[in-house]
Formats: sequence, structure tokens, C-alpha cells
Amino acid sequence: MMTKQELTDWALANGWKMIGAYPCLPKPDAPKEALVRMLLKSMGVDLQMRRPSGRWEKVAGQSYLKIYPDPRTGQPLDMGLEKITGIARLMERAREGGE
Repeated sequence: MMTKQELTDWALANGWKMIGAYPCLPKPDAPKEALVRMLLKSMGVDLQMRRPSGRWEKVAGQSYLKIYPDPRTGQPLDMGLEKITGIARLMERAREGGE
């Protein structure tokens, strides 16, 4: 199980930025504009993507009880990150741009 704090710590260490009250992956060409965000709720987390229209759409959600860190990488498993096409590249670009 991963807690809200553990997910936040993982996200911030992997290129996510706090934009507003949420850990977010910013647009590569607009670092203050979120493209993907994690809504950390009391019982679980929702992943949302910003659509071209500007609306947020939920793409995945999971209870904290069902999210575990990968033993090798620490990346949260079963959270739904794999449902977001290009998430690894977005995280890599965010890490490069943030340092």
C-alpha cells in the first residue's frame, strides 16, 4: 500500500510539480500549465488529463490500499499510469526541464 504522502513524494521526485493543490505533470512547452494531475483524496487517488477543450477527464482511479511501489523502480503499480499514453516521456521531459 502507498499513502497519500508517499505518492506525493514519489511524484515530486519524478518530475511532477505542485500546480495549485495537486501533483501535476506540466506541458513540456508551458511549465506552469498542467497536462496530467493526481487528485489525492481521503481514500484513493484519481488521475486526470486535461483535454484540448481545457476540461479535465478522469482516466484512472484507485484506492490507496491497492497501490504498491514497484520493488525495483518505486513507481506506483495498479494506479492507472499505464493508461496515459506517453506518461514515461512526459515524466522524463518534466525532470529534464525542472533541473
